Amino acid sequence: MLKQTKIVATISDQRCETDFIQSLYKAGMNVVRINSAHMNEEGFERVIHNTRQVSGRIGILMDTKGPEIRTTPAAQPIAFRTGDRVRVKGNPEEETTRECINVSYRSFVDDMQTGGEMLIDDGDINLRVIEKHPTHLLCEVQNDATLGSRKSVNVPGVRINLPSLTDKDRRNILYSIEHKVDFIAHSFVRNRQDVLDIQRILDEHRSPIKIIAKIENQEGVDNIDDILEVAYGIMIARGDLGIEVPAEKIPGIQRVLIRKCVEMKKPVIVATQMLHSMILNPRPTRAEVTDIANAIYYRTDALMLSGETAYGKYPLEAVQTMTRVIAESEKTKLAANDIRVPFVGNDLDVTSFLAKQAVKSSSKLHVKAIITDSHTGRTARYLAAFRGTSSVYAICYKEEVMRTLSLSYGVWAVYQARSDSRRSYLCNALNELIHSGHITRDNMVAYLSGSFGEGGGTSFLEINGVGKILDAADTYLLPTFHE
Repeated sequence: MLKQTKIVATISDQRCETDFIQSLYKAGMNVVRINSAHMNEEGFERVIHNTRQVSGRIGILMDTKGPEIRTTPAAQPIAFRTGDRVRVKGNPEEETTRECINVSYRSFVDDMQTGGEMLIDDGDINLRVIEKHPTHLLCEVQNDATLGSRKSVNVPGVRINLPSLTDKDRRNILYSIEHKVDFIAHSFVRNRQDVLDIQRILDEHRSPIKIIAKIENQEGVDNIDDILEVAYGIMIARGDLGIEVPAEKIPGIQRVLIRKCVEMKKPVIVATQMLHSMILNPRPTRAEVTDIANAIYYRTDALMLSGETAYGKYPLEAVQTMTRVIAESEKTKLAANDIRVPFVGNDLDVTSFLAKQAVKSSSKLHVKAIITDSHTGRTARYLAAFRGTSSVYAICYKEEVMRTLSLSYGVWAVYQARSDSRRSYLCNALNELIHSGHITRDNMVAYLSGSFGEGGGTSFLEINGVGKILDAADTYLLPTFHE
């Protein structure tokens, strides 16, 4: 493992050869993101198949569109000047013209008010509503800009009453279930119900897919506690968030959301423009390097690359750069800034307590690695939340559990089929860690497991020397081992 913080890389069906994915994986990529807004099912098939060919350990994340608004197609780019006036209508079937911008949401006019702002194409075009009519809005253009086809529409501070799931989202979720995708990242999550709408579909099909809630508007920020109760984790999608919310507020929001995720032991991804300049240039800016480092100092689980790897000129260099910056930032982060993870008053207290002690043993007893076997991945996620310096080696009994841990900080997850010998799991893990150079026979390791069988939770912590365990491999006894 090159670093503790995970990397999510967006892969396009136009560039998804196995050699390409393999090169990114070796450079430090942990999760492949598929952006459903720019791909069809044939493209999904290519990316998923080639990713699985490279490694069964790579997580696959399907990004759904969610309740977004876009302009309709335009025959050609339309140039607007400051002060121009243009009508805006909610008519998905009509083409956008110089005289009338049509959007994909039919009730758009009803939701807007006179004096409201409308930001198109990630804020490149700013419109102000000067008159509201029953069938259209009359808007004044606030800056010189050119409008293309199918551009994003944001309306800061306005509650848009779109359904959380489009028909296309539903089709993509069903596709993800059929092809055993690991995560669904749902765009523009506003409240817990938006997450539950997807969870209901997953439950109907008995799918283990995990939901990542993309936070990209003020409503999502305001409802983050409720959202975190039902989502597997969150993505701080700073692109649309930076349009919906004043840009100067984004760093503070990012820091608060990361802290909440760590406290609730949920994985968190920081996304958008991490290395944006590397779409065209072989080297990052100093500001981008600092941005990555600060996300790590804030204690994020994962960082995401978008255009840098989807269509940029230097995709491999972008992943390599991010890996180097992550590794250096992890060395220089201050323990004084660690986030205190509270114990919650429920039956998971034992797991939390033992996970914390295992992580503390890294500094107190110089434990080099923490090993846990896992049916659900919960103990490994708890270990990740405490952000220790030791590698966490998670032995998973299901391949999908191994891949869901690809978003968790510091977790090196492997799949091993169930067998009668639990002792062999520990010995195999130690030999693998020795072979990979993570530990030596002279090191101490911690082992977390449970005494109550499948899904029974973690109930004990063992700390011992690697050599002692391996020398007594046939007779070494723990509560889960048979004589």
